[in-house]
Amino acid sequence: MKFGMRKPSVRRSISARTTGRLKRSVKRALIPGYGKKGMGWIRNPRKAAYNKIYHKTTFSLFDLFK
Repeated sequence: MKFGMRKPSVRRSISARTTGRLKRSVKRALIPGYGKKGMGWIRNPRKAAYNKIYHKTTFSLFDLFK
C-alpha cells in the first residue's frame, strides 16, 4: 500500500478529463447500477476496500495547492 504523494500521470489525467458525457449516459442506460453510489462494494468489495484506504493515505500534487 502506498503512503504519501501520488505520482502524477499526464496520460491518465487527460483520459479522465476527456471521457465524455455521452459515453457515461449510454453506460448508465445499458448497465443497471452503473454510477450508483456504493456499487463498488457490491461488485468487488476487495477492490473497494483497497481504494478507500488508498485515497485516505495518499494525496495528489494538486491537493498541496488547495
